[in-house]
Amino acid sequence: MTPEPPAAEPPSDRTPPAVAVVDAQFPGNVGTIARAMKNFGFEDLLLVDPPELDPDGEAYGFAGHAREDVLPNATEISFDRLVAEYHTIGCTAVTNEDDRSHVRFPFSTPADLAERLPTVEAPTALVFGRERVGLTNEELARIDEICSIPASAEYPVLNLGQAATITLYELRSLALDDDETQLPDVERVRAPEPTVDRLYDQWAALLGEINHPEEKRDKTMRMLRRVFGRADLTEREANTLLGILRRATERPAENRGRE
Repeated sequence: MTPEPPAAEPPSDRTPPAVAVVDAQFPGNVGTIARAMKNFGFEDLLLVDPPELDPDGEAYGFAGHAREDVLPNATEISFDRLVAEYHTIGCTAVTNEDDRSHVRFPFSTPADLAERLPTVEAPTALVFGRERVGLTNEELARIDEICSIPASAEYPVLNLGQAATITLYELRSLALDDDETQLPDVERVRAPEPTVDRLYDQWAALLGEINHPEEKRDKTMRMLRRVFGRADLTEREANTLLGILRRATERPAENRGRE
């Protein structure tokens, strides 16, 4: 872990946000947060009053590949420096219900932050607190804004590592472009309209071949158009269905030829 750097303004255009952990008691939670950062493209880990992070201990054991860069490059920083030099977002499960107190109100969800944080032109830090009590009211009073994860009212409190992982997942668009994830390109290209029209013609032919009641055919075709219209078939899907429908249409005719 690197020592606290000399006073200097962090880059004003830093993206994604830094992740700050205040007074964590268990090294394993720090490692879990570092791993979540690595998963979702975050790099800058700030630690306020951290536990000892033994390279042979839990923190590094829980960090996965983040043990190679995120965790050893973490910076120890004071809470005073943190709130002075960063636009801080305190993450808490306990919020106020109305505007009579601004210590824990108003608040945003992580999804809200994903849309708004790109417009904040200041170095930003997501701040997570202790395992048992999170961030204190005194700390939250010095933080710029509040974030809370929507959870069951009966039990909204999340494990520190879980809370950080969920938040970073929701904010991954601030750190990763779509082409930087492991997911393949899922862009779908709708089948050309002539192909879709042939599919409808083949359905109409099949309805006639199986003697579907003539008075119901128009209504059935409208239903099929609605179904396939919502499905946005690809060209391959449409051609596969065409082949099946052609075969289904031919079978009654073949059977009649044998009679």
